[in-house]
Amino acid sequence: MNELDDWTAAARRVYFALLDDWNRQDARAMAARFAERGSMVGFDGSTIDSRTAIDAHLASIFTQHATPLFVAKVREVRRMASGQVLLLRGAAGMWPRGADDLNPELNAIQTMVLSLCDGVYRIEMFQNTPAAFHGRPEEGGKLSTELRGLGRPGGRV
Repeated sequence: MNELDDWTAAARRVYFALLDDWNRQDARAMAARFAERGSMVGFDGSTIDSRTAIDAHLASIFTQHATPLFVAKVREVRRMASGQVLLLRGAAGMWPRGADDLNPELNAIQTMVLSLCDGVYRIEMFQNTPAAFHGRPEEGGKLSTELRGLGRPGGRV
């Protein structure tokens, strides 16, 4: 079977590779996973457009901060537009470097839209939304417990 025929696995590979790039603080590798005109919305709401701008934005973050490490779980992969476009939804938690536990305040729901570009799925949009669950602390607790269950960074489902 052609790798592109297994679109669910392809989307998962891109997603986890992107998070692995973050964990290694490799801005260039992260940016390379995006389409040339790809966009991302960061945890703080920052919107960054274009592969070049994403690279510069992430390089600045990695230079200035010891960024926490991602653990994540894929919730859904959907195929759209005859397989040319994929939608992935995930839940992610972050472990500060050297910490014994994840920081629940950094839990996020992540959405990624991919398109087929020259035989490779590239990210068109990646959005990292805080999982605040306003007024529903039990939902936040459930998510933290689920993400802790993945273990330290590198865990994935």
